[in-house]
Amino acid sequence: MKFFIDNIFLIAIVLVSGGALLWPSLTVRGKRGSPQDITMLINRGKATILDVRDAKEYAEGHLPDAKNIPLGELDQRLAELDKFKSRSLIVVGKSDARGSAAAAKLGKAGFADVVNLEGGVAAWQKAGLPLAK
Repeated sequence: MKFFIDNIFLIAIVLVSGGALLWPSLTVRGKRGSPQDITMLINRGKATILDVRDAKEYAEGHLPDAKNIPLGELDQRLAELDKFKSRSLIVVGKSDARGSAAAAKLGKAGFADVVNLEGGVAAWQKAGLPLAK
């Protein structure tokens, strides 16, 4: 007990820093899917793929049949996606950050089933899945 009293500040620092490290993983918003999960959704034919990377990144390679709307333009171009509200919408970014931001915006816009590709295009490629150019 004396150890805890003597080192209360060090213990507090350890707890706060540990909490700060865990916070991002505890606050993940929306659904996330592995490349295998996304492949199953695509094969069922009930999903639309939205690539939120820049046009240059999209041109280098994207998921087959993906629609490109960069994250910065998403708010202005939401009307283009209204016809897909009844389908699953798969959001693809370069990494999880862009995809998560886009998924949050789409959720607020009324899209019921938004799935973020976990790991982005890099995870898709790592799984050995094809990209279209």
